Amino acid sequence: MKANSSVTALRPEAVPARVSARLSSGRPANGLAWGALGILAFSLTVPMTRIAVQGGLDAALVGTGRAVVAAALVGVALLVFRPPRPRGRQWLSLAVVAFGVVLGFPVLTSLALRSVEASHAAVVIALLPAVTAVLSCLRTGERPRRRFWWAAGLGAAAALGFTLLQGGGLGTLRPADLLLLAAVVCCAAGYAEGGVLSRSLGSWQTISWALVLAAPLTLVLSAQRLASGWPQAEPQAWLAFGYLAAVSMFLGFLAWYRGLALGPLVQVSQVQLAQPLLTLAWLVLLLGEHVGVLTVVGGCVVLLCTAIAVRSR
Repeated sequence: MKANSSVTALRPEAVPARVSARLSSGRPANGLAWGALGILAFSLTVPMTRIAVQGGLDAALVGTGRAVVAAALVGVALLVFRPPRPRGRQWLSLAVVAFGVVLGFPVLTSLALRSVEASHAAVVIALLPAVTAVLSCLRTGERPRRRFWWAAGLGAAAALGFTLLQGGGLGTLRPADLLLLAAVVCCAAGYAEGGVLSRSLGSWQTISWALVLAAPLTLVLSAQRLASGWPQAEPQAWLAFGYLAAVSMFLGFLAWYRGLALGPLVQVSQVQLAQPLLTLAWLVLLLGEHVGVLTVVGGCVVLLCTAIAVRSR
């Protein structure tokens, strides 16, 4: 897919010509660097959500309230910088992004983390790169080499395997697992659509307009949760909520969509394979969970498969 989408043919290219030339020359280093920065930010989302929920904040409020705060932050940025407004079908793409990453993933994971451990959630969320790759191919028509699919599949299997062992196994499929699976599908759809849209609309503009588009609904839902009174939560819960609002909902997406826009989209999406390893590392540091030698070995396998996948054009 070209950088200048036909939806915005009258606008300047969001991706400069020098970047397009670099992409065509086979050097996607910038895209991978931005994508890695986004994943580093996202790797703290599950631990921070768990801290917020355990610290006394309502799970549904954590899911919708952080989008309200993030929308207020990006609203200021939109007023200051005044980027061009989305046009036509771009609003439909923004609706997919808003439903997937602003509403679906935060709310569903927050509800699931009321009853499952953070490490267990990482088991299911480890499937996100594979689902994103499939949806990205369907959305963009990209046809990566067979080696890419082998590496991506092995990476997803390794990520799932070591997080399964670390989390004690899935066992029976509980309602929380269904919530997490639904969250993965929603997030993958938002990643794929947002990555394509950011090529024409811009990286920070994509997540900003998605947050603004979802703001009326998230504001109403948050107000309903606050109708019974202001929550009495621990200080660390509010700090975790602040991270989710400012970083997980905005700054992380700024970097992530920038990486997907620079592309190649399908290859950059596989950087997510490192997210379960990073998440488990944060769980050790922040929640005191035990991580054995098997987890370290599994993490190395995941990173190796990721390196092979992102280099397969």
